[in-house]
Amino acid sequence: MDIQKLIDTAKALVADNKGLLAMDESYPTCNKRFAKLGIPETAELRRDYREMIVTTAGLNESISGAILFDETVHQQLKDGSSFVNVLTDNGIIPGIKVDGGKVAMAGHPGEKITEGLDNLRDRLTEYAKMGLRFAKWRAVITIGKGIPTQACIEANAHALARYAVLCQEVGIVPIVEPEVLMDGDHTMERCFEVTEQVLHTVFNQLYTQGVVLEGMILKPNMIVPGLACSKQESVAEVADATIKCLLRTVPAAVPGIAFLSGGQSSQLASARLNAMNVRFKSELPWELSFSFGRAIQQPALDIWLGKEKNVPEAQKALYQQAVFNLAARQGEYMEKTDK
Repeated sequence: MDIQKLIDTAKALVADNKGLLAMDESYPTCNKRFAKLGIPETAELRRDYREMIVTTAGLNESISGAILFDETVHQQLKDGSSFVNVLTDNGIIPGIKVDGGKVAMAGHPGEKITEGLDNLRDRLTEYAKMGLRFAKWRAVITIGKGIPTQACIEANAHALARYAVLCQEVGIVPIVEPEVLMDGDHTMERCFEVTEQVLHTVFNQLYTQGVVLEGMILKPNMIVPGLACSKQESVAEVADATIKCLLRTVPAAVPGIAFLSGGQSSQLASARLNAMNVRFKSELPWELSFSFGRAIQQPALDIWLGKEKNVPEAQKALYQQAVFNLAARQGEYMEKTDK
């Protein structure tokens, strides 16, 4: 394990006010988004869509790293170039989603466990040889009647920690993503309570497994009410609650926190990140960044619609959303969008 290499990569992922672009949707997720817009659900169109993303001029001005799906790393652009090489040549660090997705957790109705540890060491070794420098593993925690249970939280935290140490063993920076879902009618206070419990458990497991905290990135949810909750707090209230929770749970050794968007709109995710950086940036031990998927991609997808003629306009929209989040990291998002 080259600890300094891990540290350098982790720092680079959150440097210069840039963030991560999550373009690692699985087959079902990507196909579902295509279906909503009437785009044929084919491997070739998924490849075309991702080529449109990685060939967007100037994307590296705002994006430090891109999370790919296994299908994508084995595909090529129309000119025969690999996705990994195109990203690297453009100054964007290539990463990979390595979890096997969530399944029902035995004995725990309504709860999920993420799979994918089988053969993970071998897969990570191959990915490292291909030039991938970081990875991502997502665990999901659902808030509902009587859940989450401590058993579910601990099982997912243990898997996250085992994944993380396997990544570091081969020189890949782990993105640790414990997501408390927005689905439901729970309050912001309940989200705070559960997220605090989850993050304490996750970092306990990371410590137990010997993960080098300086060589990882945390990808958490923001502290927000459920989508169906009657009370939706202000941007400033979400920012305050999120930072309060993170200060209680995330060690200062972690170089960066890259928030997931988790179903938030592009505008709301950026506004909340902006508020955190406006109010707290100078006081925090870690960088506050983003690892957004839909919150960056959706406007471009709405324009592209699977048609080659729409690529230039879609790329403009993608570039603009990335710039907005660069501004949010600097606490300048509202000023940018007002112009």
